[in-house]
Amino acid sequence: MTLGLVGRKVGMTRVFTDDGDSLPVTVLDVSDNRVTQIKSSATDGYSAVQVTFGKRRASRVNKASAGHLAKAAVEAGHVLREFRVPESELGNLKLGGKIGVDIFKVGQKVDVSGMSQGKGFAGVIKRHHFSSNRASHGNSLSTKKPGSTGMAQDPGRVFPGKRMAGHLGAAQRTVQGLEVVRVDAERQLLLIRGSVPGSRGRDIVVRPTTKATRVKGPSPKVAPSKASPGAAKAAPAAKAAPAPAAKAAPAPAAKGA
Repeated sequence: MTLGLVGRKVGMTRVFTDDGDSLPVTVLDVSDNRVTQIKSSATDGYSAVQVTFGKRRASRVNKASAGHLAKAAVEAGHVLREFRVPESELGNLKLGGKIGVDIFKVGQKVDVSGMSQGKGFAGVIKRHHFSSNRASHGNSLSTKKPGSTGMAQDPGRVFPGKRMAGHLGAAQRTVQGLEVVRVDAERQLLLIRGSVPGSRGRDIVVRPTTKATRVKGPSPKVAPSKASPGAAKAAPAAKAAPAPAAKAAPAPAAKGA
């Protein structure tokens, strides 16, 4: 994992490219990320950076957290997040300092994590995208029913984890491979193409993507191998060696010699 930022979801809007195309983007407020602790391999066994975001009233902070934040001389926030970073990147960070939005670049791929919107108790059609039954030819009030869930006498029970009706949403989710469309350094805003989990005002975490993305476009042409039969040109045929000259027949012997 590499260094990321904590923020909140502002909402969605759109931006126009130079070609006139409209891009749907989500605006993320990642301002005022304060470093509360820097962990190193020598002291903690691993290297990481702990940051906080937002504000919290002093009456809502317990003594343990207040003493921890007092060491870094930072204001208490309502979110505390830790990022594992290489040991070589710790030298660029300072306890009590701030991490700006400039750690991300336009066109960079990021992963955004957040709590998805809660939708209450939902049936199997909405929750698991089951196919509904037909609403004609004798079907009576069972269009959106899950169907049979029982077993035969063996094993005679319903296995745990079976997809059934239940609570939908309100779970931690991560969307990978989103593209950064714009970086507003003045207002500390990130414009991410596409949608991210959560409602407006909910907390999110943005970090560089960990998923390898394939570049769109035609696949590059592979050069033919030298060992392939069609790669090398046919060698010119060797010139035929001249046929050996025929030996002269011996002259006949003279008579009466």
